[in-house]
Amino acid sequence: MVVTKMAAGVIAPFTIGFYRWVIAGAALTPFLLGPVWRARASILPHLGKLVILSMLGMAIFQSLAYLAAASTTATNMGFITALVPLLTIGVGAVVLRERPRAQALLGGLLSLGGISILVSHGDPASLLSTGVNRGDLMMFVAALGYALYGVLLRKWALPIPPWHSLYIQVLVVILLQLPPFLLTPISPITGENLPVLLYAAILPSLFAPYLWLRAVGLLGPARASIFINLTPVFTVVIAATLLAEPVARYHLAGGAITLAGVMLAQWRGRERRVTTSSRG
Repeated sequence: MVVTKMAAGVIAPFTIGFYRWVIAGAALTPFLLGPVWRARASILPHLGKLVILSMLGMAIFQSLAYLAAASTTATNMGFITALVPLLTIGVGAVVLRERPRAQALLGGLLSLGGISILVSHGDPASLLSTGVNRGDLMMFVAALGYALYGVLLRKWALPIPPWHSLYIQVLVVILLQLPPFLLTPISPITGENLPVLLYAAILPSLFAPYLWLRAVGLLGPARASIFINLTPVFTVVIAATLLAEPVARYHLAGGAITLAGVMLAQWRGRERRVTTSSRG
């Protein structure tokens, strides 16, 4: 969210939204164009679902995040993004008809409380002081779309290798981003915004989506999404390690509560005991 907020001041939302995916697609093409083309017979029946996934997880989420960054703070964006695990549980209950696990709900709420302490510098009440603006609403819609993205990944469970799925979604989002890119002011690429663009094109556009596809397939959307809330915790650790930024007590408290929430959401001990006893 910090990098997204930085981008708001140096490059237009639809410029970075288009260029980042073009760069990502160019990086993947030498490795995946041939394999995807050879597997086209098994991919084409699922193309419509891949388009929907690309719209939700790449076009809508990223575009709204960049647009929201122009009218809200990185703090608010980080906090609203932390709602994704709870939104995923709610969407999963509707779409997958899954009964929410008590541990997942409590873990999501607990980690959200930890995030509120982290991003507010120990004053969670301050998150309510600025009210809700247009950027906050856009970020909420983005978070809801990403929650639905994770749930649909699990519901459809497409029989397509993750890298193939990612490559097709990237090609789709390039086409989706082309009209707004051409119809809005285009920012020139400069030495100031190039590092932000390259970062967005490599880590969040290539490796993060691939790992997300794998995680949802292995853990399910509800269990996988809770790990999103560790992002602010890792941010504090990296900043303290590489930038020598001081670690305050609210960092320790918020980080510990967030970590406890994630661990609680992942805990399945009771289910294991029930399964074991039923077998005996």
